[in-house]
Amino acid sequence: MIARLVRSADFERVLRSRSRVNTAHFALRHLPVRPGRRREPPQEPPERELSTGQGPMVERPVDDVGSAAPIDTVWLGAVVPKRHARRAVTRTLLKRQIRAAVGRRAEVLAGGLWVVRLRAPFDRTEFISAASAPLARSARAELDQLIERALRHAPARA
Repeated sequence: MIARLVRSADFERVLRSRSRVNTAHFALRHLPVRPGRRREPPQEPPERELSTGQGPMVERPVDDVGSAAPIDTVWLGAVVPKRHARRAVTRTLLKRQIRAAVGRRAEVLAGGLWVVRLRAPFDRTEFISAASAPLARSARAELDQLIERALRHAPARA
């Protein structure tokens, strides 16, 4: 199962860790943890009468929503900075390629937080169009190579 990483605190946790593998344009990082939970204001639990008549019973949550998610879930984040991909259409294309590449291998990836980061721009003289088919093919091939290298360097799911 793949879920999107959305909280900046989770991105920061992963980006502080060391890169697992790198290619010419991408870096992959992984932490085998769950994302942090959102801070919600405490609410007063509803009071109910006990059948014994000894006083109100207060319902309290047993566990957190964040910790209830299984650890085998892959939470994916994609970082495509403007300095490496100036046009929004290029950033969108690269993010889609990242999500598709991880989605193709999600069943064998270890659970936890995964972040793929664009670390160098693609050559604008080679890929003239911002969202060209050659750029998509090149990114797809490099991302597949990145994930295969990550699988060779780390244990996969049991």
